[in-house]
Amino acid sequence: MKRIISTVPAFAAALALSACATTTGMNDTASLDIPAVAAGTISEATMKNITRTLSSDEFEGRMPGTIGEEKTVALLIERFKAAGLQPGNGNSWVQNVPLVEITGRDFAPLTIRGGSGGSTGDMKLDFAKDWVGVSYREDARTVLDDSELVFVGYGIDAPEKGWNDYAGIDMTGKTAVILVNDPDFGAETLEGDFNGKAMTYYGRWTYKYEEAAEKGAAGAIIIHDTAPASYGWNVVESSWSGPQAYAQRGANAPALTQMNGWVQKDAAAKIMAAAGKDLNALSAAAKRKGFRAVPLGLTASTSFSNDIKTYESQNVIAILPGSRRPDEYVMHTAHWDHLGRCTPAPDGDDICNGAVDNATGTAALVALAEAHAKAGAPDRSLAFLAVTAEEQGLLGADYYAANPVLPLAQTVGGINMDAFQVAGVAKDVTVVGPNKSQLDQFLNAALVTDGRVATPNPKPEAGYYYRSDHFAFAKRGVPMLYIDGGEDLVAGGVMAGAEVARDYTENRYHGPKDEFNENWDWSGVMADLQLFYRIGRSLAMSTSWPNWNPGDEFRQTRDESCAAADGEGCGS
Repeated sequence: MKRIISTVPAFAAALALSACATTTGMNDTASLDIPAVAAGTISEATMKNITRTLSSDEFEGRMPGTIGEEKTVALLIERFKAAGLQPGNGNSWVQNVPLVEITGRDFAPLTIRGGSGGSTGDMKLDFAKDWVGVSYREDARTVLDDSELVFVGYGIDAPEKGWNDYAGIDMTGKTAVILVNDPDFGAETLEGDFNGKAMTYYGRWTYKYEEAAEKGAAGAIIIHDTAPASYGWNVVESSWSGPQAYAQRGANAPALTQMNGWVQKDAAAKIMAAAGKDLNALSAAAKRKGFRAVPLGLTASTSFSNDIKTYESQNVIAILPGSRRPDEYVMHTAHWDHLGRCTPAPDGDDICNGAVDNATGTAALVALAEAHAKAGAPDRSLAFLAVTAEEQGLLGADYYAANPVLPLAQTVGGINMDAFQVAGVAKDVTVVGPNKSQLDQFLNAALVTDGRVATPNPKPEAGYYYRSDHFAFAKRGVPMLYIDGGEDLVAGGVMAGAEVARDYTENRYHGPKDEFNENWDWSGVMADLQLFYRIGRSLAMSTSWPNWNPGDEFRQTRDESCAAADGEGCGS
């Protein structure tokens, strides 16, 4: 990922070129072909029934590589067939995704010792309560033995910004202690080295682990803080205490640390105090350009065993072929997986059912496929891709985008669906990553037709644009929309919508209580699906090839992809 991350922000250095670049068939003006389309016939029964089934205990939380996956894939294929769609991978409905699953067990405490003299005594942190950790190395046992702790601020090396938290320090064999999010967290505007309050990819945990590994670190531990992480410790504990999946690694794969982990903020403060440091003061210093890493004079040790399983998971892909330009594709994506068995709730429930996240989005793929099939073949082909292993780091989507069944240069654009709001109709929809591409014009036309409005993501600091499957396509140049249900509810307004979001995040997200509820109000889901139907149908009837807006971080990649297609894509 480092190669991608270092080049994506670096697009800023080439904006003068990319803003002027044109590719045959691509649209650089506001004049797009946006056909008006009739409303779709979308089945609420399909949404309810599939969501209920996928999130039942019978599916055991839909963890990749389990019986829950087998049942999910079989259900999706059955429903796509019944809708009249065709297999999307030649004669196959699936794309195999090679994965490794590692389940840690028998965790020793994370033991913090003073420098070589051990003058502070041993501080023992309990697994799950104080810290969590995993290894992505295929080792039967993980041992971190008196690894020197270094506070590296936000753990960022961004040459294009003149920012390097690792400058002047050799991290070989050491453990990086890292702040979550990026240095602009807490800003009130969108101005700053790291886009102000809108989190960049440098703030994502995936980037921080990758960067620490590239620097030679033995371990990487992120300090959890609810506000900049945008989720509580309960989410970290549930997500990191069970099996962890990742894509099988090739011979030239990037380096890995021995252990990646998280530590509670209170525990981190105690570690800093043992080093004679103040966490708040260090955090403030890390926000300033020129910050230098701080060796803490402490070491960390832990050990645990790993059960290792290699297997193939599956993306499911179905196509409604176009009647006039079948080799041009409009993509719809959603992840079918969830967390499987997880940390039990107080009542003993240990199945993370993932009803909202993302049985709703998976059901939406089928409901939209049915609606488009009923309306007849559009000009372009419509693709419906249910991807695996999103919860482990967008693995299924990333594998597809790196090994596309349908050429990316022939993929016009798409819509990602991840967790629908089930509390009634909202006047608005939340656009995650607004003003990025010309797809916004298709969205705006559909909003006008439906009498709704778009609002920007109210929490840009959470970095949601980098946290769902569309990102795998976007970073490879394919324009993608990511739209959430709005918060300005018809019944109750913004305050009611905010309370719904808060309650879900704090009490259900990535926990056993994200369960199907027969009392959900599906009216908002159906309104959002109608919007997605109009956007997808209009794109499929259009002759235009929307591009990223001039200056966007992904524009250059799309232009280069289209140029490399040599007449085989992007409207050439």
